[in-house]
Amino acid sequence: MQQHTIPDTRQSPPTAPGDSIPVVPLRHPVRLAIAVVLILVAFSAAWDVAVNQRYHWDVVVSYLFAPQIMTGAGLTILLTVVSMSVGISLGTVLAIMRLSANPIVKTISRAYIWFFRGTPLLVQLIFWYNIAALYPVIAVGLPFGGPSVVIGSANVLVSPLGAALLGLSLNEAAYMAEIIRGGIGSVDKGQYDAARALGMNGNKLMSRVILPQAMRVVLPPTGNQVISMLKGTALVSVLAISDLLYSAQIIYANNYQTIPLLIVASLWYLLMTTILSFFQTRLERRYGRGFDVSPRRTSRRKTRTAR
Repeated sequence: MQQHTIPDTRQSPPTAPGDSIPVVPLRHPVRLAIAVVLILVAFSAAWDVAVNQRYHWDVVVSYLFAPQIMTGAGLTILLTVVSMSVGISLGTVLAIMRLSANPIVKTISRAYIWFFRGTPLLVQLIFWYNIAALYPVIAVGLPFGGPSVVIGSANVLVSPLGAALLGLSLNEAAYMAEIIRGGIGSVDKGQYDAARALGMNGNKLMSRVILPQAMRVVLPPTGNQVISMLKGTALVSVLAISDLLYSAQIIYANNYQTIPLLIVASLWYLLMTTILSFFQTRLERRYGRGFDVSPRRTSRRKTRTAR
């Protein structure tokens, strides 16, 4: 009588959710070789800059905290803060005008954005600096020869600093209008219906519902605009305003140390942009809570849930 062996069909128990599964990472020898080459190139370039006597690092250190440089850096920060504040405020108004159902209001907003985005910032700065050639006296009154009130001389009212603020602010407002318009357009249309169902008028709808939700989309390009504005203030040196770059130019015009003074200005610009980038990242995280779907964070959340 033959005996048949019954095969063992039992399977290993399934892996529990908490058990760890060994993961073997893939090897990337080419990528590793490229990384090593890039590190060597970067190290050799940094070493050459550090030991090259033509950079005059002693001059850089001596002028890094010079009073004239510090004053110029402070004026650069002032120009950035004021111009961005006015640009964001005016840009918000222009964005709302652009989305208006009134065709006249919409056309005025589009014409403003078209003009200031279509002409170079340097040309606008020089134009405002020479505005007295067109309007020697600034007055407010009725058109077509009606009565008017004289405010003052344009040369007095529009100083070089005032021309710089006008040029930077009005130009920035055109770009911020498009950024804010894109942020408003990203808000779901159901939010409008829900707010109207609660009895909100247009102002409350925009200030309490739409704009707070649009901040998540508006913040990243706005942060880039702030950094661009900080660097763009260097253009006001053509108006003989003692910003950071112009202060460095005044010093190297006297001691002929051009490269070291330009390095000093660049280091200060790098420091200020680094600080702005840090705060931009913090703000983006704050307003992006609940919307972060990056793979790394998603995998971390899954791991925590499994535990």
